[in-house]
Amino acid sequence: MSSPDVNALRDAALAALVNAQTAADLDAVEIAYLGRKGGALSNVLRDLGAVPAEERKAIGLAANAVKQEIEAALARRRAELESFSLAGLADTERIDVTAPGAGSTRGHLHMTTQAIREITDIFSRLGYNRMRYPEVEWDWYAFEALNMPKEHPARDEWETFFLLDRAGVGVRTDAKLGKLVLTPHTSSGQVREMQRVVAEQKGKKDPDLRIRMINISKCYRRQSDVTHVPMFHQFEGLLIDRDVSITHLKGTLDHFASAFFGAG
Repeated sequence: MSSPDVNALRDAALAALVNAQTAADLDAVEIAYLGRKGGALSNVLRDLGAVPAEERKAIGLAANAVKQEIEAALARRRAELESFSLAGLADTERIDVTAPGAGSTRGHLHMTTQAIREITDIFSRLGYNRMRYPEVEWDWYAFEALNMPKEHPARDEWETFFLLDRAGVGVRTDAKLGKLVLTPHTSSGQVREMQRVVAEQKGKKDPDLRIRMINISKCYRRQSDVTHVPMFHQFEGLLIDRDVSITHLKGTLDHFASAFFGAG
């Protein structure tokens, strides 16, 4: 191999670098000419031992010079392509600050709230009003007025949350209403609703004591296992009217089951 062959490799490599348009193109040129295994210029340096002694030095010097020239040209072309790429970002990745921002993801109502609203809507179409009563209740409303005797298991302190007095040394009590508890069931709302209607109609010549209500509320029981938690939601209804019978109750329950769970 003679010196002009090395110059030919240089010219071919420089021409390839000029035509390279991507980083991958540059990598291919680098491998083709400077790669340790199979690179054209690397092969020249590797085969110097087979060159006649009188030509070996000249070809070696020329090959090293060409190698440095190709490496320098390779570095320049990489810088140029990178510069072109960064300059293009202004068009390809520009941000329009006047464009509307991305809207926030809308959430949804909790499934319990959805159920409460659906139940309320079903019963409102039947003429029922949803009433709300305290989550902290007196023993009289929670048990006594519902004919639950004092020895009833539900009134045991292992079943019901009794509230302490302000000093925290005993259960808060009232002389007439008994102990103070976290509402154990929604049935106490029936007693309060009947009291409210009676008080509202008191003194009227022809009082209207009809009641059509539902009560959906949080209830509290000292039960905690894989199927129970201390707080749960419960709902029930109360209908007091003339000319109603168990048939109306069955019809109401059938209608609710179909409307809420779907026709069976």
